[in-house]
Formats: sequence, C-alpha cells, structure tokens
Amino acid sequence: MRSPTRFRSAVAAALLGLLAAFAVPGGDAPAQAADDGATTVGDVTGFDHAGGVYRLSAGQAVARVSFVSPETFRLELAPDGTFTDPTGKDIVLPQGRAPHTKWREKSDRYELSTSKVTLRAYKSPLRFALYRADGTRLWAETKGLSWTKDATTQSLARGADEQFYGAGMQNGRGNTSHRGKKVEVAVDYNWNDGGHPNSVPFYLSSAGYGVFRNTYAPNTYDFAEPVTATAKEQRFDAYYFAGRGADAAKDVIGQYTKLTGKPFLPPIYGMEIGDADCYLHNANRGERHTLDALKVADGYVEHDMPNGWMLVNDGYGCGYENLAETSKGLAERKMKMGLWTEDGLDTIAEQVKAGQRVAKLDVAWVGDGYKKALDGCKDAYRGIEDNSDARGFTWAPESWSGAQRCGVQWSGDQSGSWEYIRWQIPTYAGSTMSGLAYTTGDVDGIFGGSPKTYVRDLQWKMFLPVTMTMDGWAASDKQPFRYGEPYTSINRKYLKLHESLLPYLYSYAHEATETGVGAVRPLALEYPEDPKAATDAAKYEFLTGEDFLVAPVHKDATTRDGIYLPKGTWTDYWSGRTYQGPTTIDGYHAPLDTLPLFVRGGASVPMWPGGIRSYEDRKADSPLAWDIYPQGKSSFELYEDDGVTRQHRDGKYATQRADVRAPRSGAGDVSVRIGASKGHFAGKQSSRPYAFTLHTGDAPSRVELDGRGLPRLTSEAAYEKAARGWFYDRDDRGGVVRVKTASLRTDRAFELTLDDTSAVGGAVPGAAAAVGAPAGQELGAGTPGKVAVDVTAGSKDATDVEVTLDVPEGWSADTAKADRIPAGTTRRVEVAVTAAKDAKPGEQPLTASARYRSAGHERTAVQRFALGVMPEAPGKHATWASDMVWLKSTNGYGPAERDRSNGESGAGDGRTLTLAGKTYEKGIGTHADSVIEVYPGGRCTRFTADVGIDDEINGYGEVAFSVEADGEVLWTSPKVTGTSATVPVDVDVRGARHVELKVRDTNGSKSGDHADWAAALFSCG
Repeated sequence: MRSPTRFRSAVAAALLGLLAAFAVPGGDAPAQAADDGATTVGDVTGFDHAGGVYRLSAGQAVARVSFVSPETFRLELAPDGTFTDPTGKDIVLPQGRAPHTKWREKSDRYELSTSKVTLRAYKSPLRFALYRADGTRLWAETKGLSWTKDATTQSLARGADEQFYGAGMQNGRGNTSHRGKKVEVAVDYNWNDGGHPNSVPFYLSSAGYGVFRNTYAPNTYDFAEPVTATAKEQRFDAYYFAGRGADAAKDVIGQYTKLTGKPFLPPIYGMEIGDADCYLHNANRGERHTLDALKVADGYVEHDMPNGWMLVNDGYGCGYENLAETSKGLAERKMKMGLWTEDGLDTIAEQVKAGQRVAKLDVAWVGDGYKKALDGCKDAYRGIEDNSDARGFTWAPESWSGAQRCGVQWSGDQSGSWEYIRWQIPTYAGSTMSGLAYTTGDVDGIFGGSPKTYVRDLQWKMFLPVTMTMDGWAASDKQPFRYGEPYTSINRKYLKLHESLLPYLYSYAHEATETGVGAVRPLALEYPEDPKAATDAAKYEFLTGEDFLVAPVHKDATTRDGIYLPKGTWTDYWSGRTYQGPTTIDGYHAPLDTLPLFVRGGASVPMWPGGIRSYEDRKADSPLAWDIYPQGKSSFELYEDDGVTRQHRDGKYATQRADVRAPRSGAGDVSVRIGASKGHFAGKQSSRPYAFTLHTGDAPSRVELDGRGLPRLTSEAAYEKAARGWFYDRDDRGGVVRVKTASLRTDRAFELTLDDTSAVGGAVPGAAAAVGAPAGQELGAGTPGKVAVDVTAGSKDATDVEVTLDVPEGWSADTAKADRIPAGTTRRVEVAVTAAKDAKPGEQPLTASARYRSAGHERTAVQRFALGVMPEAPGKHATWASDMVWLKSTNGYGPAERDRSNGESGAGDGRTLTLAGKTYEKGIGTHADSVIEVYPGGRCTRFTADVGIDDEINGYGEVAFSVEADGEVLWTSPKVTGTSATVPVDVDVRGARHVELKVRDTNGSKSGDHADWAAALFSCG
C-alpha cells in the first residue's frame, strides 16, 4: 500500500526539479512531447515500495524497480500504468530470494540501494542513473524514458572511451566494439555479412555494466552519443547488471546467464565435427536411401578422420527410413545419429528411442525466430533428454535470449569463399559477449567453396568447440576427404589436433556452465585495458580459452599480415619462436597447411595424445598429456565426466589441477604438480600414464618424479620405445623437454621437477635465432635452382650455422652454411634445391631449419614457408589460356570452366561459349567474382580474347574484366552487361611471369554474371 507521506504533489516536484535540472546527468528540462512525436516521461508524482520493489509514478506512467541480486535489478515502465510481461517464464529463470535493499530521499532524487549499487531516480523529470557503492557512475540517462505508439527508447550518456559489445550473433562483427555503430537485434534471415541471426537483446559496456531487454520484440541499439536502445513495443522492461572487479565484462555475462540460463554442457561427441546431408531421394545426388549415410561414415573411418555425428536428413522434406538400423550402423563406426526437425517435434520421442542424439532446428517451421524458435530449442532439447539418458544437443539458425541453455547457434546458409572466412572470424568470438558459448558455421559453407577455402576454413574452425560440414546442396559433397591430396592430409591434421584438444575445450565447456563465458573469446574480453583490443587491429583473430590466439588466413595468400599479440609472451605453436607483446606481426609465413596459432606464456594445456579418431578410442590405460609453456606461476583445472550422460548434474564428475612454477623469464628450475583427481564418474581412470611437453628452450640437468630421477634418453627413438623417462629435443619448436611416466594412480598427486632449465623463451631470453624466407619464391619442376632463407640472430651471436630444407620425396636439397651471424643481424643464405620432375605446380610447403650455437648451447630454429612450383612455361607458339595450368582458380558460383560457359554449380555443366550470337570452341567460362591465374613465365608477348556475358543469360548481369600481370593492372574493360557488344582484348604482356584474368561484379547483384573469356590466347616466343 502506498504511504501518503511519500507522495509529492506535481507542483512540489516541479519546484524541486529546478535544482535537479542542474544536478541530473544531461540537465535537460522535462518534455512531454519530443519533435519526433515521442512522449518522454515527466516529473515524479508518487513513490512507494514493498520490499525490494519500488514504484515511481509520473502522471499516468509508472516505473517499477525490482532488485534481483546485489548487482542486478529490473527496470520497467508502463506508459499507461499497467505492467505486462509477454515473455512470462520463457526467458528469465527463478532467481531466489531478493537482496536486502534500502532507500532514501534527497531533494532532487530517490536513491535505491543494495550493498553493491545505488540506482538514482531523479524527480524532475524522472531519470535514472546507476552508481557503484563506491560512488563510481556506471550509466546515466540523458533524458527520461520515451515512447511512441509502438516503441520505447532509453537514452544513455556515452563515456569518452566507452566501448560496447553483445547483441548476439552479428555476422561480420562483434568481437570489436560497436561504438559509433547501429546494431539490429531481430530476425532477418540474412545469413551473410551484415546479417544478425541468433540475435540477443543484451549488450554490455566497458564501463562495467550490461543491459538485457526482457522482450520478444525487435531491438535497435545505436551506440552513438547518446546511446539509444529501442524496442518495438510500448512497454519498457530491462534488467541491468553491474560487473565487479578487473573482469567486469565476464562478471556481467555471468550475471546475465544466471538470469536467463547458463550455457548447456554438450556431449563430448557433439564437440567432434559433424556431417549433414539428405540421404533419402536426394535430387542433387541421385536415388539414395538413409542407410547410404553409412557409406559416408565409412569414408571418415577409411581416411582416419574424426567425426562424432551425422544428420541423415534435412529440413525440407527429405524424410528418412530405417532409423534404428542407421543409428546402429553409425554407432558401430563410433558416431551418433542426428536429424533435422523437418516439420515439428511430434515424433521426436520415437526418433530418440530409435537412436537420435542431435536435433537441428530449421526456419521452415521455427517461424519468426523469437518465442517459437526458443520454444523449439527447449522442446527439442527436452525431447532428447526425456527419451534417453543422453544430453540434449540442438542446433538453431534463429533463436533468442535463453537459447544458450539448450543449443548451438548456427550462422546459417552461406557459400564458401575467402570472404566467408573473413567475416565469420569476428562473428563467433563476438557472440560470446552475449553468453552464447557455442556458435559456428558450416565448413566452407553449403554452396560454392574450393579445396583451398575448405582447408583454410576447417583449420581455424577446429578452434571452435563445435562445427559441422554440410553436403547435398553444393555441386559435390564436402566431407574433408573429398578433394584428395594434399588437402585430405591437411584436414586430417587439424581434425586430429581438435580431437587431441578436447580435454582443454571440454574443460572450458564446463567452465561456461558456471560462468556463462564460452571458450571462443575476443581479445577485448581477456585484455580489456588494451586500447587495440576493441579495434580493427584485433578484428580478424580470437582467443580459444585464455591460452590460444588464432589468426586465420582469410585471403588466397601464403602469408598473414596484421596479427596483433597483446601483452605477455606468445609462442608460435609450430616453430616455437617467441614474441613479446604487445606487438603486431606482418609477413607471417602461413603456407596452406599452417594456421597462424600462438600460445600464451604460462599455458598448461591438457590433451589426448596418440592421434585418436574418436573419444571412444580412449581406454582405461590411455595416457593424458600436458603441453606446458612455463612462465611464472600458472595453473589449469581439467574437468572430466563420462561425456555422454547427464550424471554430471548429480555431481558425478572429477577435476584435476595442474600447478606450474617457473621463472618469469630466463634460467631456473621448473616444477609441475598434478593434483589428485577429485570426484568420481562411471569410467573414470583409476590410473593412467602421463606425457609432458615443456617448452623451455634449454635442456635441464635432471628431471625428477616425486624426488626420484627419471632416466634421460638420448634420442627420439629411444624415448618412443621407453616406458618412462625424458628427452630434450633441440629440433622441436625451439627446444622442448619431453617426459613420460609409467601409469600413476589418479587419486594421488605427484610432482615433476626440471632442474637448471628455463622459462619459455630459453635461459637467455631473446638469444634464440629466427628463420624466415622471402615471399614469392618460385622453382620450376625438375629445374635446379636456389631457395633463399633468412637467418636472424637474437641477442647473442649465432655461430656454426647450418641451414637445411625438409623437401618432399623426389626432391634434392643441399646444406648451406654461415660461420657467424652477429647478434641482431640477418644473413641470407641460399640453399641449392632441385624439385622433382613430376612436382605438381602450385604451392609447396617447405620447412627451413637452422642449426647453430648461441649463448653456449646448440639450438635449432625452424620455419614453415611456401615455395611456388611453376609449370613449364609456353614455348615458341600460341597457347590457349584454357589449356594452361591454372595456378589459381576462384569463381563466384561453381567452378570456372574450360572451353565452355560457367553453367551451374557443377563441374563441366556449362554450354558452348556464345557471345552476341558467335560461338567459340576455346575459352574460359567464369562467374563474377572470378580470378584465373596462369604462368607465361616471361615468354609471351600478347594476350588476346573476346569478352562479355554469355548469351545463355538472356540479357542481364553486369561485370567488368581486367588483366593483371605480376601485380600490375594492364587492362580493364568498361562495364559489360548482358546486352553489351563483345569487347575485344589485346594486351601487351611482354616479360610477365604471372597473369591474372579477373572478373568483378559491378552492380552488387551477382545474378547472371556468367562472364566469358572467349578465344583467350597467349602469343609466345
């Protein structure tokens, strides 16, 4: 009941407002009607409270403040005085007892407080501002809440350096600040760059607060000055979170996910790669049946590739048959069966009983993506759990706040390309800022793509907790073994690396159930004080956990520029080279098989060794490995459970902590204490052997296990053969110590000590040499030549330097020497190399090794780089471009075609090249945007062709053609449309070694851009 003593008349409130106008943030006079037709809340006319709930009247409008916890509260405004809640119990979970609150009245405001925060409610006009208990302001309204007939808006002052994150999955953005940008939170079914599937009406600020709009209505956040947050409904309902301490952003995410639900813990097979296709009567693949999925599963087994699950239908009427048999067959191949939900969830109980363990939702029946999508996620999740002992595991193309507790958020249908890779990188790390712990996209999309883009996309997605490959929609299937070598081997390497890292990733998955913070993180989350972390300097990279920094290659290139490393020591995962951040790396060598990947100094990474294909390959006596980068004091807590059932929710799990003590830098002893495994679950190992890799850069004098010396082994072969012992491998990543133990009981702690070694980076920091190679080097197949290698000495001279190249079978390479390289200088040495006569033209990754002495020790530096193997250049004759080797072939739709038009998505499905009624026997059919690279090798004089849009398009399309040589543009066409006359090409290419034939779209609509290079001919000799 309202207390009469707490009312103030409108007149009295207005008089007090004269003072408030000068004291309230913003200082604007109250306004009932703004120029834009909106109504702004007026002066306070009444105040009352009941427990932790406070009501402030402003004429007919009423605001209500409800405290949820000491740091969290809800603010509502009902313009007509009647409160409604369309979300009901859908999103916000029961929060338990409200905190103790108190209030006091001052001349210009009311102050509503918990032990942690104070919400100021200014009286004239009604405006709110939030402060910490220490008086620090978190946010303040610049004017009162305002509304129109169909929207409500809050306006907040923006701090001078304030940054903003969140809003769910924002394709192409999100891991850097939204400051100065307008962000939509709604369903638009735009799966590409700029779209916003799986939006979340939540954002957080670097000032230490977050806001969740409790609604199913679309939202627009404009992070200008002032910040305006609008929902398309005439009610205001928002929860506010005040973050604590240095990790305020993480704390805000934790509070938000406490309110709306912590992320679920996937089954371990759900964190292995998945495969999706339609197997019943697939029009793109010919007549098939659901059991044919087993043949594809056999492909993973035969190629020794991990795969955890398969969706054996799709959401567009594919259907299925023989479910129980299919599930049984997949289980025999160590995989689980999943299904698209197709047209609803009416039959999920039967499907789960037949073996379904994954459910993928689809827009075909999920509908508008708000309540219906959220209900679908929850119902599918429960459908699995109500009918089996498995964990719910769903995938959603559209969802809303709360979906993090039941599903993986998927960015939709895309076409594989370099652009696809580029914009996805910030998408998933940015989603973590909204409590979405599992976001992903299909490897190389469901359309388009190429062998190279597939490899590049897969390798970085192996540092996401979840991903899948989708088939049946593209011209050919897109499993990771379809493109042959070298692509199959590279894909296997990264699939198995992901499998090995599952203990690390799974531990972070468990952490997300407690904190709400997923494993894939923008730099701004871990380095909030770094001014570059919020900017484009860090846009195309992310962290997996705290320890891995991933900087994907998103261009058709063998080097990567602009890799930003924040403060600390970072070690190149492949070469062992260390960097001191903050720093930016340009020209990083990244041949196709190398993902730019760095590990934080102090990291202790639990791994499954042995190159296993499935988590089911783990046995009672399987080893556990720790990959350690010792620096100072550090720790990691490994989480384990049965990986499949829900028994972990009843406390059936175990944790085991690794504590590492090492020097902050330089020489000293290193100790690793592995604590006793605490807890129990079905299948827990009672004992197991351990393997350690310690990145020290210097050999220890002795290694002890619980005070007893382990035998030192003198070679890698001896180490592999021994049951226990240690070996210092100077040639592995700058020098690592490998240690293995016999089987040890998991309920007992043990300690490993390394005497007289060093922290990561070596006993003499900076003394290690570095190896590089000039970019763009080429070698002809079967032709003797020289490959340049650059060796840079560190802080000490490098002496007795020997440089070798690890070359493929059939090649030959000499050893090059340099007596002394003075500290801090670079010496270029040339290694004589002859490629095999049958060497395949294109990129060839090589490893350069420099063995040397420095700072009194023998050391080795290594570097992977790309060498171009060139085909034989044309002789003294004319050569058709369609008959030449294509060093590069990228195309906007399907593959580029030789001697026919582009056609559709398949290879060889084009027609006779036809321009303006004239047909051509020779030429190239492309689709914008397209690049074809050939190698005249400096032997040709002219390039001629007729270009235009193929007649099969019937008059539409718009493109421009160009010819480039060795990076220089030699010729460009005007805009060419489907009705343009044929454009003749005659270009002087004397001396050109590499020529690129390019086509680009010019009107933003690539429909119909079938661009022909008809009669494309090089005149040579």
